[in-house]
Amino acid sequence: MPVDAILALGTVVAVLMVLITTRIAADVVLVSAVVFLMLTGILTPQEALSGFSNTGVLTIAALYVVAAALKESGAIQWLALRVLGQPKRTKLAQLRILGPAAGLSAFMNNTAVVAMLIPALQDWSSRLKIAPSKLMIPLSYACILGGTATVIGTSTNLVVVGLLDSEKDVQLSMFEPAWIGVPLVVVGGLYMFFFGNKLLPRRQGFLEQFQSAREYGVEVLVDANGPLVGKTIAAAGLRQLTHGYLAEIEREDQLMTAVSPQTVLRGGDALIFIGAPDCAQELRRIDGLTPADGHVQELNIRHSSRRLIEAIIGTDFSALGQSIRAAKFRTRYNAVVLAVSRHGKRLPGKLGDIELQVGDTLLLEAGDDFVGQYRHRKDFLMVSALNDSSPPDFKNAPAALGILLAMVVVSAVGLLSILEASFLAALALIAIRCVPVSKARREIDLSVLTVVAASFALGSAMASSGAAERIAGLLLFADGLAPWLALAMVYALTVFFTELITNNGAAVLMFPIAVEVAAQLDVSFMPFVLAVMFAASASFMTPLGYQTNLMVLGPGGYRFTDYLQVGAPMSLLVGAVVVGLVPLVWSF
Repeated sequence: MPVDAILALGTVVAVLMVLITTRIAADVVLVSAVVFLMLTGILTPQEALSGFSNTGVLTIAALYVVAAALKESGAIQWLALRVLGQPKRTKLAQLRILGPAAGLSAFMNNTAVVAMLIPALQDWSSRLKIAPSKLMIPLSYACILGGTATVIGTSTNLVVVGLLDSEKDVQLSMFEPAWIGVPLVVVGGLYMFFFGNKLLPRRQGFLEQFQSAREYGVEVLVDANGPLVGKTIAAAGLRQLTHGYLAEIEREDQLMTAVSPQTVLRGGDALIFIGAPDCAQELRRIDGLTPADGHVQELNIRHSSRRLIEAIIGTDFSALGQSIRAAKFRTRYNAVVLAVSRHGKRLPGKLGDIELQVGDTLLLEAGDDFVGQYRHRKDFLMVSALNDSSPPDFKNAPAALGILLAMVVVSAVGLLSILEASFLAALALIAIRCVPVSKARREIDLSVLTVVAASFALGSAMASSGAAERIAGLLLFADGLAPWLALAMVYALTVFFTELITNNGAAVLMFPIAVEVAAQLDVSFMPFVLAVMFAASASFMTPLGYQTNLMVLGPGGYRFTDYLQVGAPMSLLVGAVVVGLVPLVWSF
């Protein structure tokens, strides 16, 4: 194997290992790899930076702005609430999710769709008396499958389309992927309809666990100089709380359970209440009670500006593996952790000793500006206030949806390219004030764009050095291997990479390998490239494989095994559909 091929392949392997075994940001790892490839002469500076000018990458940037405008205008909720309806059965509710989730994801970033639909589905499931765990994974899967139906449905599709355009001078029309994407939505929907209710657990989400299981503990102290000293529990009004009840009293070395309403309060008594999240706020309004740990009092926020917030820890959270105390959470975020949920369960023990992990859902008390400040950062996957005082501006929703429709139409009929249409739509949405310019800037995820652009350089190095040719030769282990079997192997390898690295990175790395496999078989490269495109989005078996899966982990109250139980059959089913149909649309 040539030295250049060894260096290129070694670089890719090193990138994979670093991404798997460390917490170094993906964009830092990829850019470092690109610099190494330039310094070793495998890539010229022009080749290394070509990804930053790729039409697919620039289209992704414009679509971030479009998604931000749809989110700010409330267009997603406006549309979803009009089509969800009031189904009587869980199966029908799961089927109702499929249409709006898959339809919206076909034309905008599916992460934004999931983020906006989670609160709507939480309210919907509560009204229908359906466990959130029956709806959240179907939401994520519907968005993943819906995104495969159009060129702009996922960033992965745009990346592969950009590669086809730049490397092979082949253009895909807006709805060309729908030949496979629509059957995937139908098959996935039927699978969830017939088997989803049986395979999905009946479990409540983080918020619902506190409200119905009443396992959220709030500890307060009786102020020695306050008005409650000498009063009975009943006279102090502590037996008629709306959101909780008094479970225990700690008095010096004595623990009092089954507390009588006639028990007289003393200064320094520690009262333990069990109830919903709002119990903390309710107790805060009672004169003479103070938080037991004192951290809430140390917040530099007026009481009138405080609110309860739910936040899911993301992969870029800077204190992963550290305890809440060691992470200095209050100092760093000006927020206090009231409780932690992991895999749908409240963690017992002292809060300060809990070590934080990806996917943990935190119940916080913070200021009004916390949601706006951290919604656009990568510390948390999702941040939502339990009592949101900043509702979307629904009057702009019809206009935002109209611009989105116009963008799709002009691109589909060929009046404008996808890049031109998306940029025009972004500018129009800013012009009619569906989204402020400052927020539009923040919504453009530069780390994702950098990862995608840098991945182009790795793919180019694999192709130009001959490494892709060598890997293709290993895949074609036997002479006369059937193209269909080779296609299945390329698909499986892409799914494997997608579970380890980003979906976009997997698509870019597998693109030259897929092209080389087709060349060695002397068949068309199109079926192999399209298989890579669909496989890079087919992550169903773990919550970490695709961001939307991780986002529904807390709200659905799921455990890691739930994804394997439901996702393994889905992954096999999707793989069979893709491998079976792709050669019928794009022949060998």
